Amino acid sequence: MSDYDRIASAMSYLVDHASAQPGLEEIAAHVHLSPYHFQRLFCRWAGTTPKRFLQVLTLERGKALLDKSRSILETSHALGLSGSSRLHDHFVQLEAVTPGEYKSRGRQLKIDYGVHSTPFGPMFVAVTQRGVCRAEFMGVNRLEELLDDLQDAWPLSSIGQSIGSTRRVVEAFFDSGSVSGNAPLSLHVAGTNFQIAVWRALLTIPPGAVASYTQVAAALGAPRSARAVGNAIAANPVALLIPCHRVIQQSGALGGYRWGHSKKLMVQTWERMRDCEATLQDSSSVSYPVSTV
Repeated sequence: MSDYDRIASAMSYLVDHASAQPGLEEIAAHVHLSPYHFQRLFCRWAGTTPKRFLQVLTLERGKALLDKSRSILETSHALGLSGSSRLHDHFVQLEAVTPGEYKSRGRQLKIDYGVHSTPFGPMFVAVTQRGVCRAEFMGVNRLEELLDDLQDAWPLSSIGQSIGSTRRVVEAFFDSGSVSGNAPLSLHVAGTNFQIAVWRALLTIPPGAVASYTQVAAALGAPRSARAVGNAIAANPVALLIPCHRVIQQSGALGGYRWGHSKKLMVQTWERMRDCEATLQDSSSVSYPVSTV
């Protein structure tokens, strides 16, 4: 088992057993490591201690974050402004595929892909000349299935492996220092007009905050379309960078996630902890704009 697999397994164990408040020895035993070695490994890849991670997994966290983020999403979107996001020294801009590009079925389009280790397990990333077109956790589908899906979406494209081309995408989310000062990270995705609008709205939700499906629908001026918003979020092809993990149910329950319930809670907790620790380390708050093109 790789270090990434051990940390992913430990996070899943914490999610599943949060109510029992497992100790360091118990969690370390689950991944067959000594408590000392496990503590160091977890801190290295998750950026926080197992104890701090567990502390955030509370039943009321979702409701508290929901209350906190209500005005952030609705107000910023109504004003046409980006949320006050701290997305690691870079910002994300979304470019939709044009009807002409869609009709061409990817003719003359070159797509590079790579598989990268993350604190949440292996991630499949694919990029075009214009931006990121796929980012998916691989616990659900095998590489062959992800490549087949990509080829189905762009039948006439040229798809090849290029770790160098895709590495920056993972670094942008997990290691802010590596992309500081670089050009914006662009997304190049295909979807209906409504899906694109929903994905753009998600970019206004700051890291560590959440919004409900109903709030996203209201921000789009379609308050009765919460179910359609949920369908659009489920179709999101770019995990993390289009932050569908920040949308929960009105009750405070997590709701669905394309890559699994446990993965969603892991990402939310990790992001919340990272945001809190960044605030403690740097009392001067710096905001980075998020383009909604």
